[in-house]
Amino acid sequence: MGWQKNILRVNLTAGTCTNEPLNMLWAQQYLGSRGLATKYLMEEIDPKVDPLSPDNKLIIATGPLTGTIASTGGRWTAVTKGALTGAIAASNSGGQFGGELKMAGYDLIILEGRSPKPVYLYIENDNAQLLPADDLWGRSVWEIEPAIKNTHNDPLIRIASIGQAGEYGNRYACIVNDLHRAAGRSGVGAVMGSKQLKAIAVRGTKGVRPHDAAKFMSAVKIASEALAVNPGRKGMTADGTISMMDITGTVGALPTRNNRQVQFEGSDKLNAKTMKAPNENGHVNLIQNAACFACTIGCGRISHIDPKHFSVKDKPQYQHASGGLEYETAYALGSAVGVADMEAATYAGFLCNEYGMDPISFGGTLAAAMELFEIGAITEKETGGVKLNFGNAEALCLMAELAGKGEGFGRELGLGSKLLTAKYGHPDLSMAVKGQEFAAYDGRAMQGMGLGYATSNRGACHLRANPYASDFTTQEIAEKPEVVRSSQDLISAIDSSGLCLFTLHSGALPEHYALQLDGAIEGGWDLARFNETGERIWNLERQFNLAAGLTAADDTLPKRILEEPAPSGVAKGKVSELKAMLPEYYAQRGWTPDGKPTAETLKRLGLA
Repeated sequence: MGWQKNILRVNLTAGTCTNEPLNMLWAQQYLGSRGLATKYLMEEIDPKVDPLSPDNKLIIATGPLTGTIASTGGRWTAVTKGALTGAIAASNSGGQFGGELKMAGYDLIILEGRSPKPVYLYIENDNAQLLPADDLWGRSVWEIEPAIKNTHNDPLIRIASIGQAGEYGNRYACIVNDLHRAAGRSGVGAVMGSKQLKAIAVRGTKGVRPHDAAKFMSAVKIASEALAVNPGRKGMTADGTISMMDITGTVGALPTRNNRQVQFEGSDKLNAKTMKAPNENGHVNLIQNAACFACTIGCGRISHIDPKHFSVKDKPQYQHASGGLEYETAYALGSAVGVADMEAATYAGFLCNEYGMDPISFGGTLAAAMELFEIGAITEKETGGVKLNFGNAEALCLMAELAGKGEGFGRELGLGSKLLTAKYGHPDLSMAVKGQEFAAYDGRAMQGMGLGYATSNRGACHLRANPYASDFTTQEIAEKPEVVRSSQDLISAIDSSGLCLFTLHSGALPEHYALQLDGAIEGGWDLARFNETGERIWNLERQFNLAAGLTAADDTLPKRILEEPAPSGVAKGKVSELKAMLPEYYAQRGWTPDGKPTAETLKRLGLA
């Protein structure tokens, strides 16, 4: 029926695993994954809770299309109060884990309390149990995946786990599944680590049955055919997301050296062409592309590092294939820190996967630290003798290791840029919203993206709004509030369906999602209902944040973006016009001038 109508509740304090029925009224209202898990979280915790206390809960959620043959139907979401932001955290991942969890028979796993000792959750269909993880604690993601598979003598187990970053409380620690896919943002891995839960290992063989098989198959065929012929999908397959390096670099929207610049002179060393071309040693970084569960796009990159490169020359354990650079990692581990070295960036990306930390926030935090170093706010005394200048590839690689392990200055980096810059007296140098570091788009050249960053419920994020077409064609701001608002609602619903957002960039139309849902689940779904569901989810997240203590003052951008004109590109001489856009955005949302949903809006959406 699309939904498995089953929840696994895991009380880590008591060590119990209990099945309970899914609340189907909530499922009809919030769909699944991001939306449905947020509803459960809102009902079950005090939003003012300390994110790292046992009273916070972590919900692992699938959508009704997860585990089906719908293209990209492998997505899952980790929902909690974020360790990095103190706001709602909903971090989405692909790979194979989500489909496996759904086929084991679960829509959600609710993780509550705190285990007295390290454990991992093992699920084999109806059998769920907490097992000792003392021998896994302190080990990396790359070590524990094969260890768990060997323990259970099953190479087909799918695993989501934390590395050392999540164990020590790195504020942007993530949950890694299938070795190099991740629920990457907002510190969901730190929350998992605070519960002394090292991993979730799943084996599922139940399958997923659609409500109306014929209708569902027809809808899947229509959507898949649209993806097959779309130029955007073909580009994603051929080059992955890293092709954006050339686009943003050309227009002046590529954040560089902590957003002091918006174009990077070394971007041609970090693009798709360079990834595919032999270097001076004849080494080619890219091996092949890769796809997640049921995906017909295949935007993932599988890479290996030149064995002669300084980063791995004496480290054979890193001379193998793993997840390669995507656009966000190329930015965060490249232009953000001024490093024009694809092999160094790939190595740092490997370490982020191995230790389980978000490369976007790591790169953004390191960029802030480099600016602190260059203005003299920190010195080699704090950095352990490392010259933390922009462009220092050796420092990038070393700091990725130290931040992952929580050693030396790496532990300071694990605070995230907001806390780090405040500690050293320069909070304006944090390029973040609500404590979460920028993604790879500058809000001066991309006015819609700047508005999207400022209003995103989980902090700065490129995956919560879709203003790309507007931003790349016009600097005028009149249309931005509507573009951002409507796309935020649409994306909230897409995330909750169990499909990948990249379908939207690859030829899928909004009605394709509704058509597939209408065949997969009961209740009758059309585009209007789909969009309204997304709006309901967005407003629920806003309610959570308001209850957690966030206000309209948090819907802002760093001083640099608001007051320092872009130095080059299409926005040369311009700053973000957020102050002009925000009141209109609030009005279109049906919110008060101070950013609160009105009584009428809440009643209309069933949130009153």
